[in-house]
Amino acid sequence: MQRKIKIIGTGSALPPRIITNYDLEKILNTSDEWIRERTGIRERHIVACPITSPASDESIATSDLVVESTKIALRDAGLGVKDLGAIIVATASPDTIYPSTACWAQKKLEVPGIPAFDISAACSGFLYGLELASALIESGRYRNILVSGAEVMSKIVNWEDRETCVLFGDGAGSVIVDKAQDDRGIISSYLGADGTLGELLYQPAGGTRMPASQETIDKKLHTVHMKGREVFKYAIRTMGDSALRVLKEANLTSDDIALFVPHQANLRIVEATCERVNMPMERTHLIIHKYGNVPAASIPLTLDDALRAGRIKRGDLLLFTAFGGGLTWGAMVLKW
Repeated sequence: MQRKIKIIGTGSALPPRIITNYDLEKILNTSDEWIRERTGIRERHIVACPITSPASDESIATSDLVVESTKIALRDAGLGVKDLGAIIVATASPDTIYPSTACWAQKKLEVPGIPAFDISAACSGFLYGLELASALIESGRYRNILVSGAEVMSKIVNWEDRETCVLFGDGAGSVIVDKAQDDRGIISSYLGADGTLGELLYQPAGGTRMPASQETIDKKLHTVHMKGREVFKYAIRTMGDSALRVLKEANLTSDDIALFVPHQANLRIVEATCERVNMPMERTHLIIHKYGNVPAASIPLTLDDALRAGRIKRGDLLLFTAFGGGLTWGAMVLKW
């Protein structure tokens, strides 16, 4: 059953500092060619890199990027901060374990009183957030819900590990979701997870399972750990399966989709997913070359970039799909 919601505003925020592959090849055993061939990434916006100069800007947190992108999305929607009905932030790199990044953003936006909470579903988090926002709106109790995907991964990667640090970027994408009175909305959606595979992609230390200690710090257990080959295999399978499932449920084919907006962790994963779904690359909007993998922010950043480029018009059918740590995955068909 179609859920009648619409995205009425979008916005993006990126830290000004850019690190290219050429910058990284000066400090790591890597090269621009190696990174591009394996990932499709040429550069990424970052907040912090302790092994380059300048080292970092510790003043920027994930909530700062949420706030910046939210203000842009609100202007795009023709709304003010007082019009917000709830704040949902999807992130794998929160300001603090608690309060939530959403609460820190709420403080900076100066809108106390409305619900504010985080979703921890890694790269799939934005789709989880959209699904939840649609349910809250359909309940009739909420309007103008902010759903933001935001990351400052540069502060939690191991900058000595070329297998992971070259992949990630920082940024935030925000949307304002409201009830639709017309035929716009979510045509079909699907979310999934398999916690038995969690250790393929995770941050081992910092929670109650492995509290911070001198040993965890020395072993860099507070940084991203990934078994790349296994993650690659599961990502291709689940992103493709999820996309095919929502197309089937909507009684659609790839030919009906105006634009494919996938999570972008690796260009080869996107290409393999497109092949499996029979989606031409020409109808796939790409940002990985300039932003890298910005986990929960990837889809909203791609969506905003596509809108600014004039690639989406009223009535278009959009296909989203994502995969991330957890392991989590999801897909959605949305009528714009």
